[in-house]
Amino acid sequence: MSYLTEWQHTGREVSVAGLARSGAAAVRLLRAHGVPVYASDAGSGPEVHAVHAALAGAQDDDLTLELGGHDLARVARSAALVLSPGIPPSAAVVRAALEAGVPVLAEAQLGLDTMSRVPYIAVTGTNGKTTTTGLLEHLMRAAGRDGVAAGNIGTPLCEIAARSEWPAWLAVELSSFQLHDCPALRPAVGVLTNLAPDHLDRYPDLASYYADKARLFAGATDASCWVSNLDDRDSRRMIANVPGRHLTFTVMAGITADAWLDHTTGQLMLDGHELLPRAALCLLGDHNVANALAAVLALHATGVGRQELAAGLRSFEPIPHRLEPVRVVDDVLWINDSKATNVASTRVALEAMDRPYVLLLGGRHKGEPYVSLAASLRERAVAVIAFGEAGQLIQGDLGGAVRVLPAGDFDEVMATARAVAPRGGAVLLSPACSSYDMFANYEERGATFRRIVEGW
Repeated sequence: MSYLTEWQHTGREVSVAGLARSGAAAVRLLRAHGVPVYASDAGSGPEVHAVHAALAGAQDDDLTLELGGHDLARVARSAALVLSPGIPPSAAVVRAALEAGVPVLAEAQLGLDTMSRVPYIAVTGTNGKTTTTGLLEHLMRAAGRDGVAAGNIGTPLCEIAARSEWPAWLAVELSSFQLHDCPALRPAVGVLTNLAPDHLDRYPDLASYYADKARLFAGATDASCWVSNLDDRDSRRMIANVPGRHLTFTVMAGITADAWLDHTTGQLMLDGHELLPRAALCLLGDHNVANALAAVLALHATGVGRQELAAGLRSFEPIPHRLEPVRVVDDVLWINDSKATNVASTRVALEAMDRPYVLLLGGRHKGEPYVSLAASLRERAVAVIAFGEAGQLIQGDLGGAVRVLPAGDFDEVMATARAVAPRGGAVLLSPACSSYDMFANYEERGATFRRIVEGW
């Protein structure tokens, strides 16, 4: 019995915490199935007020909305608490539910459970999730398969589940925050892109963060299929004893896996056969080759042929905010990698640079030092522009390795970068931090970067 069927049968109220896009999608799905809902958000910003107004406009007697806090006693009486990913397990509303024995479910789990007849490929990992999920959607469609990307990539799963017609397949990006409250995952294929420290501002330690990533494999059986990164030690350790069929990819020279980059011939390889030349893949960096190999392995395991996969890879274009070339201005290439919100992701971006560059680094600190970037910066970096709340930390960590220039608001960041960028070089926005000190999200940060560059 699905969650929705159970709640319809009992007629009990379900609580939804968080009224951003995923929470609103959960509310609409529940009400479409006749489930009474109490929905609340501790915040009171413009986005939350806009969602509140849209939901309140329905004038629904079985929907109660609250802003600025949560009625914990009411949550404790609920049949379940559906959670938006931005709410941590330590939040009072989550503790109230758990202490009362109320099940806590991620919005993503509700959406997947509702669409239980739709097979899906689930993608998690520290970096590369969004690009791999976007590749999966593109490759499915290029092969004639009705596939839709959803989850952490942007479209809530409950939003897909509320549609009158469901897609034939789903490509699902799952963050550690979502995985924490997804107890019943059964993907057709599960993909682990890589593992590295991240979100240490939310998790007490690295082990706790990795434990949430490992929840992808909680329902593994001998019939499961998993795709993982042979080049990443922590990924190998996590998946080593997981039941099921294991497929691996690598971009390291001299290593053979189920899919790999042949450094001698310059070919992407799949099951011992040439797939396409590396030069035909319009993505910067070996890490994006790894993302492509992960995607083709997952889809090949579900029956998509090599020719269709090769054709799809040729037509794929960079996803916004992920090593996205924006424009050349005065012989300087400006690259938007605003999605790089942790040190490991920025380090990958630096390794993809093949020209001298200025790095825009900063935002809200997430708990990991920046010293590990020093070795990569010494190779081609001309300067680092340090900005945001993390600016002083960045200066302290990297000042001995590279020229570090402080900047105030984002206009000053961009002007300083333009002044010091070398002809024939690049300016790379790859902040290694969250955006919340200056922007609503990484998309707004990247869009601001693009708007300024396109205005020159």
